[in-house]
Amino acid sequence: MKKKSLKFKFIIGFIIFISILALSFFIYVSSYYKSESYALECLKSDSNVKIDVKDNGDILFEPKSNKKQTGFIFYPGAKVESSAYSPMAKEIASNGYTVVIAKMNFNLAILSPNKADDIINEYKEISSWAIGGHSLGGVMASDYALKDNKIKGLVLLASYPQDKKDFTNIDIKVLSLWGSNDKVADLNKVRGAKNVMPTNSKFIEIKGGNHGGFGDYGNQKGDGEASIDNKEQINYTSNEVIKLLESIK
Repeated sequence: MKKKSLKFKFIIGFIIFISILALSFFIYVSSYYKSESYALECLKSDSNVKIDVKDNGDILFEPKSNKKQTGFIFYPGAKVESSAYSPMAKEIASNGYTVVIAKMNFNLAILSPNKADDIINEYKEISSWAIGGHSLGGVMASDYALKDNKIKGLVLLASYPQDKKDFTNIDIKVLSLWGSNDKVADLNKVRGAKNVMPTNSKFIEIKGGNHGGFGDYGNQKGDGEASIDNKEQINYTSNEVIKLLESIK
């Protein structure tokens, strides 16, 4: 009888523990950074770019003319609404490149690391892809870049690959950007990623930029104050990404 009582208490305790974990997780993911006015304005189609929010949450930015055979997949930062990156995506698409911002489960790229699989399979007319991401999204994007030979370019925004990931012997174009006033990312790791990248990789510090300035979602907790506005940081980033895409054959 005593053994049954102990077993029952253990089961109840375990259920309570799992319930607390689940509740804590849902509280954590229910609070996230939402897109602000500039991003929402850029989420509208115009004469150059058709924008389509898919049923699965992915956002397609499709050029209406001069469409290239190279596309760009983007993984958002942790707990950031995917549409916050629409200004960058729309500018890139206006130059002829199909862009897809991936919608991550609970806005966490770590829960959808292979989301690019579905995107590449859906848009078969694109022969070559670059993949990129912001912060945690960049970590997951760099992991994916090692898995698929259709990935010809990697863009890291305030990000770096996980330890022991080595790109030095891989034929891939790499662009890494970060803001000088970033107080969220570990900038030593961001800069240090140059050691595991091909020699022709571009590593660029954006003077006056910060961590959240790559999108439009307000001030990120713990971030440094930018001395340039996010439009300037986004425009600079977009132009550098376009240069990378132009270099992909």
